[in-house]
Amino acid sequence: MAWFRAGSNAAKLAVRRTLSESCSYVTRTQVVPAQNRYLHTTVVRSKAQSAPVPLPVPLSRLTDSFLDGTSSVYLEELQRAWEQDPNSVDESWDNFFRNFVGQATTSPGISGQTIQESMRLLLLVRAYQVYGHMKAKLDPLGLEERTIPDDLNPAFHGFTEADLDREFFIGVWRMAGFLSENRPVQTLRAILKRLEQAYCGNIGYEYMHIADREKCNWLRDKIETPTPTQYSRQRREVILDRLIWSSQFENFLAAKWTAAKRFGLEGCETLIPGMKEMFDRSADLGVESIVIGMSHRGRLNVLGNVVLKPLRQIFSEFSGGTKPLDEVGLYTGTGDVKYHLGTSYDRPTRGGKRIHLSLVANPSHLEAVDPVVVGKTRAKQYYSNDVDRTKNMGILIHGDGSFAGQGVVYETLHLSALPNYTTGGTIHIVVNNQVAFTTDPRAGRSSQYCTDVAKALSAPIFHVNGDDVEAVVHVCELAAEWRQTFHTDVVVDIVCYRRFGHNEIDEPSFTQPKMYKVIRNHPSALQIYQNKLLESGQVTKEDIDKINSKVLSILNEEFLASKDYVPQRRDWLSAYWAGFKSPEQLSRIRNTGVKPEILKNVGKAITTLPENFKAHRAVKRIFEERAKMIETGEGIDWAVGEALAFATLLVEGNHVRLSGQDVERGTFSHRHAVIHDQETGEQYCPLDHVMMNQNEEMFTVSNSSLSEFGVLGFELGYSMENPNSLVLWEAQFGDFANGAQVIFDQFLSSGEAKWLRQTGLVVLLPHGYDGQGPEHSSARLERFLQDFYVFLFVGGWGVLAQIAIREDAEIAWCQEEPMNMGAYSYILPRLGTAMKALSRGTVEDVKYVGRAPSAATATGFYQVHVKEQTELVQKALQPHPIDK
Repeated sequence: MAWFRAGSNAAKLAVRRTLSESCSYVTRTQVVPAQNRYLHTTVVRSKAQSAPVPLPVPLSRLTDSFLDGTSSVYLEELQRAWEQDPNSVDESWDNFFRNFVGQATTSPGISGQTIQESMRLLLLVRAYQVYGHMKAKLDPLGLEERTIPDDLNPAFHGFTEADLDREFFIGVWRMAGFLSENRPVQTLRAILKRLEQAYCGNIGYEYMHIADREKCNWLRDKIETPTPTQYSRQRREVILDRLIWSSQFENFLAAKWTAAKRFGLEGCETLIPGMKEMFDRSADLGVESIVIGMSHRGRLNVLGNVVLKPLRQIFSEFSGGTKPLDEVGLYTGTGDVKYHLGTSYDRPTRGGKRIHLSLVANPSHLEAVDPVVVGKTRAKQYYSNDVDRTKNMGILIHGDGSFAGQGVVYETLHLSALPNYTTGGTIHIVVNNQVAFTTDPRAGRSSQYCTDVAKALSAPIFHVNGDDVEAVVHVCELAAEWRQTFHTDVVVDIVCYRRFGHNEIDEPSFTQPKMYKVIRNHPSALQIYQNKLLESGQVTKEDIDKINSKVLSILNEEFLASKDYVPQRRDWLSAYWAGFKSPEQLSRIRNTGVKPEILKNVGKAITTLPENFKAHRAVKRIFEERAKMIETGEGIDWAVGEALAFATLLVEGNHVRLSGQDVERGTFSHRHAVIHDQETGEQYCPLDHVMMNQNEEMFTVSNSSLSEFGVLGFELGYSMENPNSLVLWEAQFGDFANGAQVIFDQFLSSGEAKWLRQTGLVVLLPHGYDGQGPEHSSARLERFLQDFYVFLFVGGWGVLAQIAIREDAEIAWCQEEPMNMGAYSYILPRLGTAMKALSRGTVEDVKYVGRAPSAATATGFYQVHVKEQTELVQKALQPHPIDK
């Protein structure tokens, strides 16, 4: 498509040159009523007002590619040159003229068609492909005011009403859809009718930003079918059944718990049949497991109707719920509100297969779950050996405000094509309420669509009217097919509305009075679809009543059963984590030592470089020194110790993954896990060669994108899948962790308490007081001591031992951080408790040695730093008593 787009402006000039020879057309944005829906009103202006006429192009440019022409003269010259010698023009022009002349010879009806008319028609078709979505009927409320581009007006391209019943041929070399070479000759009226149906109905397609002809042609074949898609009676009954379940579920909750917050799906009930059809199609195409992430809007409906969480359990949670029965070692945690919980089940598909669905628990922080889902999906692909990334898939459901507004969306999108983070494509579904809490789109984003951020990835975007359930089903299936074909991200934007406020007890008319006046009188998607099926005669009122009766009966049965429902075990905990201790239990200390001969063997592997590998001389020297450390066992530094730990875990069969900014070399040029050949640029990772025939992904070290929130969330999701691995995220500097504070607060520190989800993620936060200013001096240890239930504190036991052994010892807490930071506030009461137990005094007897309280972590003046550091070290080691 690059050649088609590149020449578009030049080709438009050619069209305008032709138009200027008679008169110029100026298009208005209104559409002419009834008599002709294709032609916009036009007014004629004189030649004097016309744009400058482009100069003719010399014959020397006859080899330019198709549609690079700039005037009608140029087109005529091209045709004459081609007639004399087909080899004198570009291959694309040769095919175009060959098709055109051939059709003109065999189809008398188009004998009057000129090359210029063919070009104008091609531009008209392309205009629909590019701008058709701007004319599509996407807003179910009809409130959106949009200007129809002039390019969609046939008059803009020089056509008149007299041309509507003329036949035209529009075949083009190496194109698909309307422009394919095998399309029959059609009248302009028929071409326009099908273009309107394909691009300006209840679906708006955005894909012409994709710079890949194969992908664009694939979509054109799907979109520009000879006739619109029609579902059979059987398929329509399935869609109706699923839509009734979606609608009745919300109605039932509203009737039983009138004042409860449930963040219902009313206004976008078509999401449920859309998702179910998407999953059915995905299973048919080889998907076996889907990881889902979504916020609270419609979550309960998805849990009950898509993932198939028992309805009685959901109803029990509405009634207050109960903790599970007492079991040995059972940890029930604090729990969370019902619309944050997740679940995991196997469900059958329409095609007779089974698919595993996992809905990941998430906090109220919108979009925070996105990278977690993608990381968990990637882990599933590793553990199931899904090297083609076709069996495990991630699906993210967004809100319109958060998809455009939350930065983690962009961070997650940009992981999609990175080698160690890709999952083979994520399907994004936007529940586009056209309002974010109380904020209108014009105040919530600067772009036309909330989905424009996805264009950065060249992802196709399917906008669809949420009132048209068959259109929603169609694009959901199309999204599944795209993902399984091209293994890249795709977006479905369901333009809908929110029948109630942000929650059911919120009053939306305070801020959107006009919208909610329309909503109060707007029929539901179910009413619209039922009427459509009744009018078609494919379904009777008795058929509809029968489905409604069945659904309501099951809902009532589940409601009665919910009164006696008691969970028997921790719900939806991964089987891989069975047997792991809870925070209230103590694990026995295991011997993690390794025999010296094993250390020497793996040590040799991780310090040996290939013979012909031209490493940087400084790096080569580092590896020579490491080899000596392994041989002598002396002087082993952090980097060698870390590499030995990784290597021995690999030998024992454990997966190791280290991710973060610049982790391959290491921020401080200390790790050098990946070495670069100075002549060829070839890379070598010694830890990939610890064993014979080692799986290349068994040890993964990967520089990440410049992201904390997204990448830490990804690694958290990865670590949740299986405990038999070491998954690490390293901040470039420790204080960069605050760029991912939501993940620390909402997932890492509290996820197990809220959702009973365990993780083995290791976080490395390098920092130090080196006189380099406030940045990077502190990793804010105090925050982690506050947040985490269990924290490994190196050196703490030594302090308590000193208290017990030396009765005359002065007790002092020493730290480099200011007094209001670091571990002082955390350790002081615990130190006091230990002293009291040993009859050594109280907390008042603890002395403090460190920097004074400060708003910043450190001084920015090096001389001040040296003075402070010298004083605190001297004070800590002085022989006489310390003053408070």
